[in-house]
Amino acid sequence: MESREFYLDFGECMKKTYCLELSGHYACFTRPEMKVERVSYDVMTPSAARACFEAILWKPAARWHVRRIEILKPIRWINLRRNEVASVISTRNVEASMKVGKGDLGIYIEDDRQQRAGLFLRDVAYRVHADLEFLRQHDPTANPMKYQEMFERRARKGQCVNQPYLGCREFAAAFRLVNNLESEPMAISETRDLGFMLYDLDFSNPTDPQPRFFQARLKNGVVAVPEWGSGEVRG
Repeated sequence: MESREFYLDFGECMKKTYCLELSGHYACFTRPEMKVERVSYDVMTPSAARACFEAILWKPAARWHVRRIEILKPIRWINLRRNEVASVISTRNVEASMKVGKGDLGIYIEDDRQQRAGLFLRDVAYRVHADLEFLRQHDPTANPMKYQEMFERRARKGQCVNQPYLGCREFAAAFRLVNNLESEPMAISETRDLGFMLYDLDFSNPTDPQPRFFQARLKNGVVAVPEWGSGEVRG
């Protein structure tokens, strides 16, 4: 809410909309209700789309708001089995090691490996529209254009802080900044209800982030993403 009030005070110059084309061989936008096997949503989630923009430009004074996701290729599926690590490093062990200055925090993959099946998307391509909002309280002396030019320069050159990915880090995404939408191909013509989809995590309480969901609808190949503070987004 604080950032929204700030945007209203400073007017339209604080926000600019960008469009990225994202594509890859595989994608998995995991449904949180699937506890063991990974099963993807039918389309990219807003949180996954936001992460792709942040992979190109993340700064405390920059905040991304995804507005629309266009699906450019038919939704296709593939079953895969992957090797995964069965456990995570204990936070208690980390804290104990920090206190004494040493400790064994490694995970031995050969001893902790397991195979899991997954239902993933294949041969995907999306066109994602997002607003870049400038938060002056995090950079009082800066001009918003500084961040806009920074993102445009990086996106045009294919530069990024870390490689954007499609849900899982091993599913790398190729990206391209879209400047002229009139010359771009149309989204698929499919229209249907996608059910409740993960929107993003609410970090109002940093120690206990909570998932938020929205009713996703695919209309002529486009998923419209509601405002975070709207009644369409719920826990």
